[in-house]
Amino acid sequence: MGQAKSPPPCALFVAAFSSDASLLDLIWKRLQEAWGPIADLSPAFDFVESGYYHATMGLGLKKQLALFRDRLDPADLADRKLHCNDLEEEFAALSETKRPVNIDPGYVSLTKLVLASTKNREHRIYLRDGVYAEVTLAFRDQEWQAMPWTYADYRREDVRSFLKSARRRFSQSLPSTPAGPQPGLEELA
Repeated sequence: MGQAKSPPPCALFVAAFSSDASLLDLIWKRLQEAWGPIADLSPAFDFVESGYYHATMGLGLKKQLALFRDRLDPADLADRKLHCNDLEEEFAALSETKRPVNIDPGYVSLTKLVLASTKNREHRIYLRDGVYAEVTLAFRDQEWQAMPWTYADYRREDVRSFLKSARRRFSQSLPSTPAGPQPGLEELA
């Protein structure tokens, strides 16, 4: 029989996009006020992989990714998604755009990138309160590997390179144990 254990170390991850760069800056400020400092923030990149959001968010979308410094208990992921939904609603109430910002939280561990969603799909696991989780990328063979359902923007080389660097810094922030390295650290190059 397997023994229940604490989850492996995880860091909060957030992806946000908008057609308003100043709104992205404000989102990062608000999220840091709520959840602590960002350890790694990607440059904003053109989100051109899908036209799905154009009707509600407009054209010229820019996306950024952030890995927060403080650890996340993965059991808190639903709370983080609900908080992000509240922020989206707050900004929508102040905007002429139906949806001025999209904020997607998740977490990074040494082995995977997990995203939260309110959309039920065959590969997503229900958490609670209408929130699901999916493994979006897996870290194998010292690279981030896409799943069949991974969105096109997470398949981009620049995104995977940012996530690889952020994962490396995250792993270096983990304490070593006297009994040996942390599980998953043997995968680091």
